[in-house]
Amino acid sequence: MRIALAGAGAFGEKHLDGLRNIDGAEIVSIISRTGEQAAAVAARYGARHSSTDLADALARDDVDAVILCTPTQMHAAQAIACMEAGKHVQVEIPLADSWADAEAVLAKSRETGLTCMVGHTRRFNPSHQFVHNRIVAGAFNIQQMDVQTYFFRRRNMNAKGQPRSWTDHLLWHHAAHTIDLFAYQAGRIVAANAMQGPRHPELGIAMDMSIQLKSETGAICTLSLSFNNDGPLGTFFRYIGDTDTYIARYDDLVNGKEEPIDVSEVDVSMNGIELQDREFVAAIREEREPNSSVAQVLDCYRVIGELAARLEAEDGWS
Repeated sequence: MRIALAGAGAFGEKHLDGLRNIDGAEIVSIISRTGEQAAAVAARYGARHSSTDLADALARDDVDAVILCTPTQMHAAQAIACMEAGKHVQVEIPLADSWADAEAVLAKSRETGLTCMVGHTRRFNPSHQFVHNRIVAGAFNIQQMDVQTYFFRRRNMNAKGQPRSWTDHLLWHHAAHTIDLFAYQAGRIVAANAMQGPRHPELGIAMDMSIQLKSETGAICTLSLSFNNDGPLGTFFRYIGDTDTYIARYDDLVNGKEEPIDVSEVDVSMNGIELQDREFVAAIREEREPNSSVAQVLDCYRVIGELAARLEAEDGWS
């Protein structure tokens, strides 16, 4: 499986590290914003091609699939371009920053029949897989999820503390992780509300947000998001169910008494990004729909699109 990666920043390198552990996965091409960065990353990971233009990778006969870790605003158009070039594609979260664009990606995937997967990593983290397996087995039903997504990002920086060329978004990016995970664990979302705080004077985005969700099963979810939090960073999930309480912190899981739960045997790796990439490669090889396909996650973007439109109408900006 010969793969090109576009967007060799902090998250792109996480994918490259994961791909190294997958038998038969070859990193062929690296696309990045500057030629120097693309060439340096290509040398580090053994890719024989680098460029600043995705079209260069799409024109290559030795590229089967593409992983997009580019700025949010490029995702939909680039995913469509990949499929038009006959390449399978995995789009990092979010799929798009509008409902219409998300629908367009789904339409192209159906037209071409190519694998199109979205990077909803929470479906693959062993901690959340453990909970999902309990739900599927009928041993656990969610009554409520309480989720905190907290960063300290008052300047436009990436996960490595380096300046970004684009602006992140709490709703279209970070909330998408939880909105999709809640639907994956508790059923289709049938009600959603959101409030947002003041927008940053330079970045132009809301720095704080609160979201409430309800699923078809009656389960509810409360999600708090902030770019202003100067404290423990990351996303923390509390599952409150009919039989147990679980607290998930990325790939770690504890019960309500903070007693660790061993999730090391849940899957072949403890790395959620690697597991996500393994699913992408396996789905292409086996000619099947992957977990987190564009079709499976599309409803998440319906909910986000509705919330975005409501916030824009209420506050006069999105």
